[in-house]
Amino acid sequence: MAPVSIQIVEGNPHLRSHLSWRLQQLNYDVCSASTLQHARDMLMQMRPSVVILDADIAEGNAFEFCQWIQQTQSALVLMLSARTEEPDVVRGLEAGADDYLTKPFGERVLFARLRALIRRCKSQTAPAYLDYGILRIDLIQRRVWLRSESIELTPQEFSLLYALAQSGGMPLSRSEILNRAWPDSIDNPRTVDTHILSLRKKIETEPRQPNTIQTVRNVGYRLNVDALDEGVPVRSLSVAS
Repeated sequence: MAPVSIQIVEGNPHLRSHLSWRLQQLNYDVCSASTLQHARDMLMQMRPSVVILDADIAEGNAFEFCQWIQQTQSALVLMLSARTEEPDVVRGLEAGADDYLTKPFGERVLFARLRALIRRCKSQTAPAYLDYGILRIDLIQRRVWLRSESIELTPQEFSLLYALAQSGGMPLSRSEILNRAWPDSIDNPRTVDTHILSLRKKIETEPRQPNTIQTVRNVGYRLNVDALDEGVPVRSLSVAS
């Protein structure tokens, strides 16, 4: 049986290194990150079963990152924090953490919490949908729901939309989109622009003034998840073969 995969997202380099070493000794498959951006990219590639997340990490917002994991990934989250007050614990759990452990902590307690989460992982299946308000993506049937309009998406358009949705509103460069959404290696990043234009024509109210798929200057594209959080009734969008 393959070892259980664990991602450590910890700003303290000494704690990050020590936890990685100890968990590897216990035969876990471990990857680690010191920033949330690195963690996000790694998480989508590695698909760990459990994420150990430092709530106090300096770069970015760990609580928003935790919410993104719960919306788009199947990993369970063990949040670590030096904040011990009840409102802090409640905030972490309401952000989507499956468990909350205050620092400093004993290794035996941490490992016991991990084993409990891993037991839950083994009883869960991967998510079948990504949900962002009025946008719902069926990962199994490769179907999409958006507002009340029925739109046909090609397989490539679906893969492109899925890659943008997975990023949870974070911008992706054209190279990142090519790596995530194209089955074959393509050297021309302008291919992304062509397909973005096609996708916008199908899902934007005003394709020339796009609000759902936004251009991020000098970076690439992002899905505007705030614009999707409207609660409008939806119906099926099919994906053409």
